[in-house]
Amino acid sequence: MSVYFARHALLPEGWAKDVRFEVSSSGDLASVTPGCAPDGASFLQGLVLPGMPNVHSHAFQRAFAGRTERAGPSGDSFWTWREAMYEMLETIEPDEFEAIATDAYATMLEAGYTTVCEFHYVHNAPGGAPYARRTELADRIVAAARRTGIGLTLVPVLYRYSDFGAQPPQPRQLRFVLSFDTFAGLWRELYDAYGADAQIALGLSPHSLRAVAVADLPLLVELAGSVPARVPIHMHASEQLREVEACLAVHGTTPIALLAQSVALDARWCLIHCTHATDFERRTIAECGAVAGLCPTTEASLGDGIFPAVQFVRAGGRIAVGTDSNVSIDVSEELRWLEYVQRLASRERNLMHAEGEPFVGTYLYETTARGGAQASGRAIGALAAGRRADLISIACDAGTEPDTALGVALFRSGAWKPEDVIAGGRHVVRDGRHAGLAVEK
Repeated sequence: MSVYFARHALLPEGWAKDVRFEVSSSGDLASVTPGCAPDGASFLQGLVLPGMPNVHSHAFQRAFAGRTERAGPSGDSFWTWREAMYEMLETIEPDEFEAIATDAYATMLEAGYTTVCEFHYVHNAPGGAPYARRTELADRIVAAARRTGIGLTLVPVLYRYSDFGAQPPQPRQLRFVLSFDTFAGLWRELYDAYGADAQIALGLSPHSLRAVAVADLPLLVELAGSVPARVPIHMHASEQLREVEACLAVHGTTPIALLAQSVALDARWCLIHCTHATDFERRTIAECGAVAGLCPTTEASLGDGIFPAVQFVRAGGRIAVGTDSNVSIDVSEELRWLEYVQRLASRERNLMHAEGEPFVGTYLYETTARGGAQASGRAIGALAAGRRADLISIACDAGTEPDTALGVALFRSGAWKPEDVIAGGRHVVRDGRHAGLAVEK
């Protein structure tokens, strides 16, 4: 049994002093006890927090990060960026796919993300031919997670069409495309292979309502319910205005409203972006207990727009954060952007808080860690007995009270420096560097 000690740790009931963490051989927290002496435990410097879940990643896009910052002759948008991404993807074979994911996951751990939900929609070889082993690229994602030590919720994605109205896929989308039956077979193979693995959880996803048929939705929910485990269901939703307009033109309603008409939404669902959701749709998400998975740095990079997170959480909505395109892998930057875009929209300050929790940094961290745990389908997001042993330590100035110190770490440029990261009981980052990999920055 591994034992760690922290002078200050953020527990579910708030900040606690002199906390002793005992980690079982299975990688879970066996006990969390405040008011203890170190008694030979490994000392974690600074503030100790639960590791942050990353609820939305396309790991392969890390290879593309920063390579599209050049204006085109007729303007640029999400859609022009997507075409460039498709072109880049055509060059990536399984070995490169795994190497990129390994680098991305090691970087996530160094940033304080201890679990990632990999939204995995690249199933086929360039040109669309199936691999000899249809789980080839999913297996490569698992291999990257195992090598780095990050907790993985693998979210295989059904992708069939290019747009609403069952428009045929474009040639560059053929790497994504599977029939429903082929997808269901792939998903069951993955569940059989990894369903009992403590490091790996399995979700599933309709990519978006423009990429699947409405009739696929209840079948996917049925597939998720066909196994004993709680299977989270993720989906891109209302990211771009063009998507909303196309849904209105074909179905006479907006994407999340259409989703809610088609299946019974519940707490298993994580709807990614929701940038252009209507008031009614946001209320629907909040009332059913689903999570809005927000990716502020990618949403800013792609010009998506601003999700009204303040109103959403004050209405009882649950939020989490993801790195999406992986143009940025930085917990503090994601949370800063989440708060700052709300300030820009409202011209006010210190918006993400709650009664009894006036510290924006603490509120943001606890809220997104809790929402991320739900969206991941895992017992994570809090430092409590029975949860996965995901702990990070953040350097801070001695003598600063914890709420202020966390605010400094999140909002002062360069101050977010995870020194130690323990993921599933495995000490993967020491002195700010991944202990097992030399990651080039």
